[in-house]
Amino acid sequence: MRVENTFFQNLPLCEFFLSFLTGAVLYYAIEMLWRGRSHWSMAIVGGICFYLIYLMYRLFPSMPIVLGCILGGVIITAVELGAGEIVNLRLGWNVWDYSQIPLNYKGQICLLFSLFWCLLSFPAIGLAKFYSNYVFGG
Repeated sequence: MRVENTFFQNLPLCEFFLSFLTGAVLYYAIEMLWRGRSHWSMAIVGGICFYLIYLMYRLFPSMPIVLGCILGGVIITAVELGAGEIVNLRLGWNVWDYSQIPLNYKGQICLLFSLFWCLLSFPAIGLAKFYSNYVFGG
């Protein structure tokens, strides 16, 4: 059975590039402000995270903001875990290490930063809403 005109088939490539680029630049900038350093891989992580949050907003525009922030935090934490498994544990680049923070998993994710990601999702959802409604015409 073939499905025609699904959401993902209709999502223009420019929405992917703008959302990915926005996330890449902002995440890298936040890291520079927070830690004073970053790594190019964090731009990729940020791009993926914001694109997924943008998709979440596009799929569920009337989702309550608190639920959106929680899901955004889960999205960012999951991407961070996947990236950490690759760049830190497999490749040994040691881009970050949460092993000194309580309630961490393999030093790649921790509860404290997952809560930060929930908070960071609030402005990310606002920006996704702006892009969806005003840049791309909803």
